[in-house]
Parts: sequence; C-alpha cells; structure tokens
Amino acid sequence: MKDSLIALSKDALSSVRDLAPIVLVIVVFQVFVIRQPVEGIASILFGGLLVVAGLTFFIFGLRIALFPIGEQLAHSLARKGSAFWLFTFAFVLGFGTTIAEPALLAVAEEAAEVAVGAGAIAASEEAMQNYALGLRLVVALSVGVALMLGVFRILTNWSLPLMIIAGYIIVVIITGIAPPEIVGIAYDSGGVTTSTVTVPLVTALGVGLASSLQGRNPMLDGFGLIAFASLTPILFVLVYGIITQWV
Repeated sequence: MKDSLIALSKDALSSVRDLAPIVLVIVVFQVFVIRQPVEGIASILFGGLLVVAGLTFFIFGLRIALFPIGEQLAHSLARKGSAFWLFTFAFVLGFGTTIAEPALLAVAEEAAEVAVGAGAIAASEEAMQNYALGLRLVVALSVGVALMLGVFRILTNWSLPLMIIAGYIIVVIITGIAPPEIVGIAYDSGGVTTSTVTVPLVTALGVGLASSLQGRNPMLDGFGLIAFASLTPILFVLVYGIITQWV
C-alpha cells in the first residue's frame, strides 16, 4: 500500500510538471497579449485540479493494469504457439479499441456534415449516420489489420523502416487518385486512431511479444505497431473514398 501511494504521488508530480508549460503559455497570453480579466477563475482552477487528478490516475492505472495485461497476453499467446489466436487477438484489440474512440466519432460526424454541405451525400439524418458509421468501421478495420501486420513483422523480423516507407509511397500514389474531399479526412483518421487506450495496449502487446520470442530485442522489435496504426487508416479511408465515389 505504501509503495502504491509513493508511486501515485510521483505520478501526480509528473502530471503537474507536464501540465505546467501549458498553464504557463495560457497565463502569458492572457496577461500580456489578451490583457483581459479571466472570468470564472474558481471553475478554471477546479477544472485544472480535476485534469491533474485524472491524468495522474490514468498514468497510474496504465502502469498497474493495462501494460501488465497486454504483456501477459502476448507472453501467453506466444507460449501457446498459435499464430491464429495471436493474429485474432491483435485484430480484435485494434478494432475494438478504435471503433469506440471518441476522437474518431467526432471526426466521422464532422465529416458527414461536411459531406452533406458539399453534396457528396444526401441531406438526411440516415445518410449522415451511415456515412459516419462507414468511416468508423473502415478506420477500425484498418487498425485491426495494422496490428496484424505489426505482429507479422515481429514474427518474421521484417524491416520496419522499409515497410513504413513502402506504405507511405502507396499512400502518396493513392492520394492522387482519391477524391479531393476525402484526402483531409483520411490523413486526420491516421491521427485519431492513436488514442489514450489503444497506444499503451498496443505498445504492451508489441513489447511482450518481442520479449517472448527468442532472438528478438524488445527495444528494436517491440515498438513500431503504432506506426502501422497511424498509416493504414489513411490508406483504407482513401480507398473507401474511391469506392464510394464509384458507387
């Protein structure tokens, strides 16, 4: 219990230290640039304390729960020797953590509204919902495939830089073919997939798998899955835009 409280206090200090530059920038702009009194200072201070507390407990929870779970599952699946279940777990992890990602939900809904304004889809609630759901499913599917690809790279020891470079070359080529209105959405989709839940779980999966395989270095081979999770949504959404344009 004592060790947990000490670790929690260290996380709290780290959270304050990490948020201090943001607070400093806001204060400087408020005092020297905007030069207006801050309204609702009590609410702002209370909200800031909640942010620090939330970030502290989140980091603490990652270390004592999510990271160990991801590494233990990777170790267990590697010892089981079943590539099928390993790939299945990677896909389900990527798909499940992405489909409910709030950032992706917001981007998909905004994209649907813009698509209505641009005349790309019908101006109806059902059409907007279908468009947003389609984007979410495509992105979630792409992240699932990305994690499967990352696991495959760890198992086969393929070169990560070559795979990433090849992937972005394909993205650039397809960007020239895809409808212009889908390009920005596709590139933003690559960013929203790296959520606060997906990243630690995926990292733990890669490190745990690499450390379970003989001849693999967790530092060299255990990382890189997030790069695939950022790359494949761009590619999938671009292709999705091409297909929907033809249909």
